Amino acid sequence: MYANLNNQYTYIASATTTQVATGPCVLSSITINTTAAGTIKIIDGTSGSTANVATLAASIGEQTLFFNCVMKAGIRIITAGASDITVSWKSF
Repeated sequence: MYANLNNQYTYIASATTTQVATGPCVLSSITINTTAAGTIKIIDGTSGSTANVATLAASIGEQTLFFNCVMKAGIRIITAGASDITVSWKSF
């Protein structure tokens, strides 16, 4: 009945660096809950600040962006402004 019980989410609502997951995992989606206040960097890793997956523009509007990609080292999100986002992901 409950498939994929490893689904998880992380809510971010400030200008910060957030280590969403460590180790191999899947970045399912990022939901922009309100128009982004600053750029949003998506990094496959546990350190650094250089986006190696994507950089979302500061003015991106409300929507859900689907990635469904394997992240080898982890999911690190850097929000430059007080953006209101939800990161959905799966652990292995």
